[in-house]
Amino acid sequence: MSELSHTDEKGQARMVDVGGKPVTARRALAEARVSMGEAAWSALSQNRAAKGDVLAVARVAGISAAKRTGELIPLCHPLGLDSVSVEFELDEEARSVRVLAEARCEGRTGVEMEALTAASLSALTIYDMLKAVEKCIEIGDLRLLAKSGGKSGDWRREA
Repeated sequence: MSELSHTDEKGQARMVDVGGKPVTARRALAEARVSMGEAAWSALSQNRAAKGDVLAVARVAGISAAKRTGELIPLCHPLGLDSVSVEFELDEEARSVRVLAEARCEGRTGVEMEALTAASLSALTIYDMLKAVEKCIEIGDLRLLAKSGGKSGDWRREA
């Protein structure tokens, strides 16, 4: 078992010192899934939700959230992100939205948390904008799909 990086020798929480690490290109891709019933799906897919364009607002929410990850997650470093993108894949048969969030930067630490934060806040925004239509909306499958850069190199989730 590897040592936990966010604890000191006494087991107390600490922010990792990344000052000596080299700056490298970092990239992370994360996803989340939002599933819903027929009424919410109809409002989403026909762009007739009372609160407006659900996916446009969810995209902006995810990008904004990624930029604030260092404020939201206590031991995360604040990063100067080069790029954050949020895309959506609609699955009519399953009445679900796959949220794909990518974060990129040139830095000393990875952007996995930024990508995961973007995916999760985009999913939460979809829920918020459709909850008046239906309460049975579910958010799930939040996970990292791939990362690159840094000492540990590239990683990709197995299919």
